[in-house]
Amino acid sequence: MQRRYPLIAVVAVIVAAGAAAVAIAQGGAASFPDHPIRVIVPVPAGGGVDTIARLVTAKMRDSLGQPLVVENKPGVSGSVGAEAAFNALPDGYTLLASQPSPITTNPFIYKSLNYDPTQFVPVAILSHVANVLLVRADLPLKSVAEFVAYAKANPGKLNYASQGIGTTSHVTAELFQTLTHTKLTHVPYRGTAPAIADLLAGNVDLMFNELATSFDLHRSGRARILAVTTAQRVPSLSDIPTLQETGVPGCVSDTWHALTAPPKTSDDIVAKLNDAVNAAMHASDLLDRFRELNIGAGGGTPAETSAFIKAETTRWGDVIREAGIKPE
Repeated sequence: MQRRYPLIAVVAVIVAAGAAAVAIAQGGAASFPDHPIRVIVPVPAGGGVDTIARLVTAKMRDSLGQPLVVENKPGVSGSVGAEAAFNALPDGYTLLASQPSPITTNPFIYKSLNYDPTQFVPVAILSHVANVLLVRADLPLKSVAEFVAYAKANPGKLNYASQGIGTTSHVTAELFQTLTHTKLTHVPYRGTAPAIADLLAGNVDLMFNELATSFDLHRSGRARILAVTTAQRVPSLSDIPTLQETGVPGCVSDTWHALTAPPKTSDDIVAKLNDAVNAAMHASDLLDRFRELNIGAGGGTPAETSAFIKAETTRWGDVIREAGIKPE
């Protein structure tokens, strides 16, 4: 009987250690957050998701009582920043605020990723933004019909910018080409800001870009919006047709941005973060700013966010396969 005592003692220590770990985790969730939260944005500063992340996280501070500090980590269509967030401790103090690609389409595009997008814990959708067909100001094509006719007659001559391989701007262009039986030349960039800069410089002809960063360019005449890629016209651009109205049915696309947490982040912490996002979405000053930028508010539960991300992954995965985009 005496020989059992050491084994019993070891078991007791293991059980006690496990209980202590649970207690620490519960205590951490109860006091969360007690210091600043790092929010990784996987694109350069100045792009759509960067702007939206900064606006929303600034309002989340009102609910959480701690600052949320945005850190830009661009590269490989968002994969560099996503990997950093994926490998962070699941304590709620490192989050990912991203465009769709790093958490949806990148596995279809890249043969090997050092993270699994399906393991991120969805917190909430931050925003929805209409996409548009934006062309350089001096492109002598004034309508979608003219654009498609020219593209068919001159395969590969028109080149389009994107925020990177597998991003919404890229896969939207691929969907457009599939539906119109045209061939455009892809010029990928590392985010919205450098892509727009080259469009304005006349180095590329067009871009399927989000309205938030296209509206002022169109209004000032520095670039032109030929169509919106939403199902209905956008009120602030009531004179601009949808692609469906111009004879390209099925070409519907918007850019959304999501807040996600590292794998195994606790439900309690996710709930607190989700509450802070939804509170921000009801703040009148944030909503006013969103309207100024032509941004639609996000929100919703973690479960709704998860279902939405899964549906988008399936939809754009189908587009990538149909377009024949090969993994790199």
